[in-house]
Amino acid sequence: MASHLRAHALIGQRALLLTTAAIPLTGWAVHATALHRRLAAARRDPLTGLPHRDELTAHGERQITTRRRADDLLVLVLDGNNFKAINDNYGHAAGDTVVITLAQRLRQWSAARQGLAARLGGDEFGAAVRLPREHFAQELAGLRAHMDRPVPYEGLLLPFTVSIGAAYAADLPGRPFGGVLRAADVSMYKVKTGDEPFPYLGTEADADVKPVNGRRPGRPGTHLWGRAA
Repeated sequence: MASHLRAHALIGQRALLLTTAAIPLTGWAVHATALHRRLAAARRDPLTGLPHRDELTAHGERQITTRRRADDLLVLVLDGNNFKAINDNYGHAAGDTVVITLAQRLRQWSAARQGLAARLGGDEFGAAVRLPREHFAQELAGLRAHMDRPVPYEGLLLPFTVSIGAAYAADLPGRPFGGVLRAADVSMYKVKTGDEPFPYLGTEADADVKPVNGRRPGRPGTHLWGRAA
């Protein structure tokens, strides 16, 4: 009888030890889950929910590395035209609505083409998608029409358009994703200024354009190059 009681006591002690050990493990699991969620949220733009530039770059690098022979990885940069007028005429809430709407449209379009869209800053967006070259002109025209639709806001339809630049990774062999993105950015600027017709594909020369003050030449802020901080 005594041995039977001792066995039950040992079982109870072991159960208590296991339960006690499980408490910090459970607490750590909850903490780890919460930390993971916070880190995931930090990688997302709080206004649009799109990932930031770093996430797009990591995604693009993986695509280039794992599918180097594929020639259908297309990188896009989109920038709003005269966005300041929206904020000036309708207020910053209207500007936020425009940015959110553009993000939703680009996310939808990119996801349908095995791609990822990101917010690069302000009203500028980037994307990396899979797009066969033979469909390039037709698809880019469709994207521009999709993005250029007026944005509903408080009973109004706000007119808004974007400029779109593009570059195929296959046209820039050996370049990291950042170089392809730079070519698409320069392509966008040439389309915006009318130096090139839409759609225009970025070239090696575009990828080699040197930044000024950390930004593409022609962007606001580049005139500050060389000034004291």
